[in-house]
Order: sequence, then structure tokens, then C-alpha cells
Amino acid sequence: MGAQDGRTLPVLRACKLEVQESEERWLIDGLWARNAIGLVGGAPKCCKSWFGLEMAVSVASGTPALGHFPCATSGAVLVYLAEDSLPQVRDRVEALCKSRGLDIAVLDLHVITASSLRIDLAGDQARLAATIEALRPRLLVLDPLVRIHRLDENSSSEISGLLGYIRDLQRRFDVAVVLVHHASKKARAQPGQALRGSSDLHAIGDSNAYLARRGDRLLLTLEHRAARSPEPMEIELVVDPEQDTAQLRVCEARVDPASLRERKLADDVLELLAREGRALPRTEIRSLLRVNNQRLGDVLDQLACSGAIHRSSDGWARS
Repeated sequence: MGAQDGRTLPVLRACKLEVQESEERWLIDGLWARNAIGLVGGAPKCCKSWFGLEMAVSVASGTPALGHFPCATSGAVLVYLAEDSLPQVRDRVEALCKSRGLDIAVLDLHVITASSLRIDLAGDQARLAATIEALRPRLLVLDPLVRIHRLDENSSSEISGLLGYIRDLQRRFDVAVVLVHHASKKARAQPGQALRGSSDLHAIGDSNAYLARRGDRLLLTLEHRAARSPEPMEIELVVDPEQDTAQLRVCEARVDPASLRERKLADDVLELLAREGRALPRTEIRSLLRVNNQRLGDVLDQLACSGAIHRSSDGWARS
């Protein structure tokens, strides 16, 4: 489009748009996009506040989040935790720092100490915007969303206005925003559908993280608008009272005993076929290995699908 005359909006051809470099796409690599708005959602007691602070310390220090996701863009962080006292916030942040070997005194993390914050009110909106403009944080954490407004969560018109203000903050100041939010008690096929309130809350998420209890651990499900989401993973809060440390971290994969048995049986089948040097009927394999017929059938099918063995008129043989 030609020169602007004051009546039209600025327009560029697609080929003229700025190219986003791959290294600029993430705030925390694989966990949160560089300037994403999103929700950390889940039921009560699912470590949502710990998760928000874990991200905050990661960005403020340039260290990996959850001991797994590298920090791609470090910088100042601003947090507001409406349900925790300031000493509790200090204790949590310090425990996370100690687990990383960091000194809280040099951590570029700032805490809003106001007794209340209502981002549905024009006055508090202006104060928050001025604070962000002064600090220029890379990340803003607001925890929980329900405590910083008095709107009807189920009203799309009311919530969309609130989210419009947050989107404006993100665009004006190039800041990523984490909103900690509760899930409803109703079960849903997708975790994002279980978020309490208007569907606009789920829709605004550029990056979302959902936490759910799974025994003594937590199941973390990530969701990205502009990138492939990883498979859900287990995480856990590891606390050492003697060292005053705490850290959310990705768990090492639990070994499934049934899976181990199947792998051993597969190895036994391959070893037997190699030792015999000929095709063996299923009945003979079963007799020699003294194994359940159903288990053997499943393993033979798996090995055949992988190309390790094939079936002939004489039975099964190594490929």
C-alpha cells in the first residue's frame, strides 16, 4: 500500500515482514515462548505457584527451568503472588536459588509488595504498566488470576476486556506473561478445556502449562500456539529441609516392570532364533522358552513390525 494518508491502517506485503530468528522464539526453550501470554493451570495443591516461581528464577538467573529446559532469554522478572505473604515469597525464592547455587542478593527478580492489585481497575492498570515500563522485565508472573480482579470469570465480554489489557502490556513492553489459574473440578478430554471460567482464557494462551497430580508426582502438559508441544512428562517438587533447598524438576523416566519383561522376552526370542539358525514354529518357541502364549504372540508381532524377524511357511526366523 502506498503512503499513509491518516485514514488507512499501515500495511506491508508478507514478504516484507521481519523474519523471526529461531534463537529468538523462546524465553525458556521448549517451555515458554519468548513473549508469550499463557496460563499455568491445575487443581489446588498442584504446585502451580512453585511452577511460576521456578520459571521466574530461571529467567532471572539464566539457569534451566525444572533442571531440564534451558533459559533462552534471561533478564529481569516481576512477580505478584496474591495468596502468599512476602516472607513466604522470600523463603520460596531463596530455596529455589539455593538449589541452583545462586545468591538471592544478585538475582534480578522483583516482587510487587502492594497489599492488593486489581487489574480490572484503571488506576491499578496504569500503575502496573508504569512499573513494567520502569523495570522492563522479560517475564511477568501474576498468581493467581482470580485474586487480581473482581469480574465474572464466566462472562466472555468481561474477561476478554481484561485479557485485552494484558495483551496490550505484552505488545507494548515485549514481556512474557504467566497467569496462574485454577482448573474446574469437571473432567475434560483436554486440560485446557478444564480451566475455570470463560473459554477466552484458554484461547489467549501462546504457551500454556497444565499440572495434574499423578500419585506422588505431577503430570506436566505443555501447549504452544506456534510450536510443537512435547509429550506430557512427570515432574516433582524436591525439598531438602536440611539444606533449605527446593526445586521442581523433570523426573527420570520410571521403568515399567512389564516393559522390562517384554524386552527380555524379545531378546530371548532373537537369541533362540540365532542359536538354532532356522525357522521355528511358534509352538516350538513357546516350548523352548516356557512362556505364556499370549505374551509370546505380542512379542513376535512387535519384532516382526520392527523388521527383526519374519514369518515363513516353516515358522519364525531372523531377518
